[in-house]
Amino acid sequence: MVFIVLSGFSLAVSPARSGWQLGGLRRFARRRAWRILPPYWAALVFSLVIAWTLAAQPGEGVPTAKSVLVYGLLVQDLFGAPSPNGAFWSIAVEAQLYLVFPLMLIMLRRAGAVVMLAAVTAVVAVIGLLAPSVHVVSMLLRLTPQFAVLFAIGVVAAGVLSAGDRVRRLPWQWFALAAVLPVLAVILVRGSEWTVGNFFWMDIALGPAVGLTLAAIATGRAKVLIRLLDLRPIRSLGSFSYTLYLIHAPIVVTVFLLVVAPRVSTGLPAFLLGTALSVPLALVVAWLFAAVFELPFQRHRSWPKLRGAIRARLSRSPVERSSAPVPAEAPAESSH
Repeated sequence: MVFIVLSGFSLAVSPARSGWQLGGLRRFARRRAWRILPPYWAALVFSLVIAWTLAAQPGEGVPTAKSVLVYGLLVQDLFGAPSPNGAFWSIAVEAQLYLVFPLMLIMLRRAGAVVMLAAVTAVVAVIGLLAPSVHVVSMLLRLTPQFAVLFAIGVVAAGVLSAGDRVRRLPWQWFALAAVLPVLAVILVRGSEWTVGNFFWMDIALGPAVGLTLAAIATGRAKVLIRLLDLRPIRSLGSFSYTLYLIHAPIVVTVFLLVVAPRVSTGLPAFLLGTALSVPLALVVAWLFAAVFELPFQRHRSWPKLRGAIRARLSRSPVERSSAPVPAEAPAESSH
């Protein structure tokens, strides 16, 4: 949920600073595809190999040819097929949110942030209210429509970057705290079972707090959080966080099913051992995976540039490669 708000915020940073102009649909689509698809497709192959040879995702069964097609085309929230990776459902949702992002910007330019956010929220709320009693509407829940509200909140929050000093000096961190406290109170009073049963509405309710927190960070108001996020380990983790998200599920499942389950009984001991083994393994594998399938696509934003970089690297001698400085990374656009 947090990453959907963050995705909307990150995508809207540049438009917010240029009058909510997208900069061209073709350019936007090309940049998003270049950023999202190479690591995703590589992770899909990785996940399929794991599911076919080591361990399938719990409750899913072995992926089929339909799985390859559905997940390869990013339509897994529309069509059912055995999943090779439990984390992939959100990638399809986010890809579909990219389709409505230009429409959100048009509404922002013409009617303002309040109208855009209210319109998106109203449509999603109607779906949520009608879904329990109208079968056709309930089918829309497969698309996780509440994420459209969260995405829109992130887009609106990015507007603080182009706001005047008076707006930027507002205590956004306290606004975020005020927004989250009532939601936490409801969760404490109602309990976890009720919360899980009403996740549709709870996602929406928590969205404003996340958006306000991002505004606080962007304006430098959340100083403690900013210092935390600026720590070297956190920054390093952020450089391959998309890949980590993409491939962690097959690794965790494999460790638990093949290593932990045969040796440790279920419960806390199994959880602790599984976590101790799978977390460092997932971090190392994701870092190596990102070095091949994610970071090069961040540094080089087109096939000609990427091919040129590969040729240049291969043409250097081993001594030159070891002594050559590592090129600085281009700023990474968020995916989650």
